[in-house]
Amino acid sequence: MPAPQALLFKQAARLKFTSFALKVPPNWKQPQGDDADHFSQAFKPEEKTSTPGMPPLFQPATLNKLHTDSQKMHIAKIGEFIDKTCEAICNAWSDWQMKTTMAGIMVNGPTASAGQIVGPPWNLTILKDGAKSTPSQLKYTNVIATVLSAAWLTYTATIKIPGLPFYPAFTAFPSPMAPPTPNVPFPVAALAQVPVSLAPPLLKTQMVAMLADPTAPFHKELFESIIDAFDKMFKVWQLSTMVTNVMGSGPVPTFAPPYVPAGPVLGGLATMAPGGLK
Repeated sequence: MPAPQALLFKQAARLKFTSFALKVPPNWKQPQGDDADHFSQAFKPEEKTSTPGMPPLFQPATLNKLHTDSQKMHIAKIGEFIDKTCEAICNAWSDWQMKTTMAGIMVNGPTASAGQIVGPPWNLTILKDGAKSTPSQLKYTNVIATVLSAAWLTYTATIKIPGLPFYPAFTAFPSPMAPPTPNVPFPVAALAQVPVSLAPPLLKTQMVAMLADPTAPFHKELFESIIDAFDKMFKVWQLSTMVTNVMGSGPVPTFAPPYVPAGPVLGGLATMAPGGLK
């Protein structure tokens, strides 16, 4: 399976952001007394009740056109940021998946173990493709790119093959040397791994701390929405992405025909070239 589809990522992030039910303008209070009369007289009858924008990433404080116009503006700006950010993360993820290799895998009989994944960082692609049309957008995008890239690198460094039967034929191989042989595919979820660095609460805390601006509009909700969607996509990716084309080979020390016509591969090695994660 390729890295998560941008459309599903966007939908999940938008749904999470909508769940906060944020109102614009925030902290609106209906005018009272004379102020209420002045406010009412400032608008035409058809402006006092208008249609709110969709999808409802924000709620208007009232149905007054002043407020629904503000709501629609926020929907457009925040919606664009969410969409471009999700697209950028998916692009970085796809690029990483296509270029990632795995080496240092030990082969003994049918079993493969250890190994080390090596792939490109995400931050440059996220910064290149993410939202940055304003200084505020660039600041948010830089935070997301930096934190998520570092967390992904930390996570992938923990991935190891935990003694899986990649090579059934290597149990008893009828030759003094087993040639390069592709592995039996296994899902990423079957590998040993420690995804603590990708825990949503940790990622949000790191992003908020790096932004270091408690007055920045909607930053906590934006970070949480993107992280929540990423977490959902990640869990699907673990289960559906297969580790393939891990080419294993090695000697068969006990091969000695005609007395020992076949034996296990011992002390072999395996590597996965780019494109092995599918």
